[in-house]
Amino acid sequence: MLARVWSASLIGVDAVKVGVEVDIAGGLPGIVVVGLPDTAVQESKERVRTAVKNAGFAFPMRKIVVNLTPADLRKEGPSFDLPISVGILAAAEQVKTTLLDDYLFIGELSLDGSVRAVSGVLAIAAAAKRMGIKGLVIPADNVREAAVVKGISVFGFKHLSEIGDFLNNPDRYLAAEVDGLAELERDRFCGADLHDVKGQAHARRALEIAAAGGHNLVFVGPPGSGKTMLARRLPSILPPLSFEEALEVTQIHSVAGLLKNKGSLVTTRPFRSPHHSASGPSLVGGGSFPRPGEISLAHRGILFLDELTEFKRDVLEFLRQPLEDGHVNISRTRQSVTFPAQFTLVASTNPCPCGFYGDTIQPCTCTPRSREQYWSRLSGPLMDRIDLQVGVNRLKPEEITQQPTGEDSATVRSRVEIARSQAQQRFQGTALRCNAEMQSRNLREWCVLDDPTKTLLESAIRKLGLSVRASDRILKVGRTIADLAGDDALQTHHIAEAIQYRTIDRLQ
Repeated sequence: MLARVWSASLIGVDAVKVGVEVDIAGGLPGIVVVGLPDTAVQESKERVRTAVKNAGFAFPMRKIVVNLTPADLRKEGPSFDLPISVGILAAAEQVKTTLLDDYLFIGELSLDGSVRAVSGVLAIAAAAKRMGIKGLVIPADNVREAAVVKGISVFGFKHLSEIGDFLNNPDRYLAAEVDGLAELERDRFCGADLHDVKGQAHARRALEIAAAGGHNLVFVGPPGSGKTMLARRLPSILPPLSFEEALEVTQIHSVAGLLKNKGSLVTTRPFRSPHHSASGPSLVGGGSFPRPGEISLAHRGILFLDELTEFKRDVLEFLRQPLEDGHVNISRTRQSVTFPAQFTLVASTNPCPCGFYGDTIQPCTCTPRSREQYWSRLSGPLMDRIDLQVGVNRLKPEEITQQPTGEDSATVRSRVEIARSQAQQRFQGTALRCNAEMQSRNLREWCVLDDPTKTLLESAIRKLGLSVRASDRILKVGRTIADLAGDDALQTHHIAEAIQYRTIDRLQ
């Protein structure tokens, strides 16, 4: 008998529908799987055979042919165990076929018949809804992840025997329900509190501007000046994730297999901090079957590169296109995938090889030549894409011993949210979310300068040798400073403050 079960395969963070056709006919007993299966799918033959027997079903001792369609799409991973086993049971007439056309089946099987969680279920659930699929049959540990997608029925099971009973008696079971909005409200903020920072008023101001406008930021200062401590407090002043953003972030982490707590919704903005030994593919994603890298895992959040100049120059160059476009394209012989990468880059670095150039306490021992070579690790086009270049000085002894006196994260975050709200009103009817995403045509409309302000900007461009991109970044930062002040029009002092955040341009 011939049976067909529907499943899905991941391409990047999207999913495509895959048909699992099973035919049981005369011949020597065995299972043949065709349709470009990878090693994990080929090995499913033995897992399925043992799992079906241990779940209390009779395994057909005949020739079984499994065809995965479309045949030109590479299938990978153990998630096809469940649809293959259900197809065999349906073809052997041990379960009813009534529901097979309306449901997708995804899951890995253990030898005892238990159903194990797999990666990417949220992406599959979202795709299934777009395809008009009625429901999903998935592992119980993936239910909280998939059920946040409304408009599709989700059934989670722990054992293959339960799935067999569900197919034969579907009226006994109720679809799972998860309130994603309630989960999002329960834990919306993360990161250490900004109140813990002593002094550093200039750097704290830069953090607030970066949060309000989504601007890329680099801290430059000697060792022990608090660059890393400041960077790790940026998530605590960012606006909370919207439900749509949380779904985007969760989908990426689901594909990467990084969801915790049995697939709960990601409720806080990501903060990714790869080591400086990271390779290019680990940052942007890749592999034979492309998987998201650190920049995609930081989508809608922060990518923090500590000791920026210790990263290999060619690795940093991988960031240029995603910083500009908000996504990364990975091409392979058989397919090309696109991963979202709308992140804020935050970095820290020393000002020179010894780390003490410009320090008021310890003298620098570097030569001008060594400092020049040090900064040559960072290309001009990359630094043009960093809006805020902020110098951080070491604290004075009296500042170290005093109690923190700065504002806490909640207070700063309230101003950030007001500024973002003002920007959103301006962006109505566009796809823009924050000032950092504005293009040249937007700058001409929303960053109009009067004559004195134009003169100031032109002077800065000449003196610092700024590129067109760098001057545009100054306008974007100025626009955010105006939003924080509640001003509709850009004024000279807004642009003057934005120019001050070009520390590296002044060092070189």
